[in-house]
Amino acid sequence: MEDGKTRESQKKAVKAYRDRNPEQARYNSYKSSAKTFIRNHATVKDLAELDELIKARKHLIEGE
Repeated sequence: MEDGKTRESQKKAVKAYRDRNPEQARYNSYKSSAKTFIRNHATVKDLAELDELIKARKHLIEGE
């Protein structure tokens, strides 16, 4: 069945990308986890804390 081959080739392509680009793959994983947490699990208190962390990080980056 062609779908099986496509899925296998896609898995190989993804693995090859991750092997060639481990830092980018890790970055993408962290980003995805953060978005999932914010969208699905964060409380108002969590969002307030994250807002403060984001403001501090922006200030740090903009000061560079």
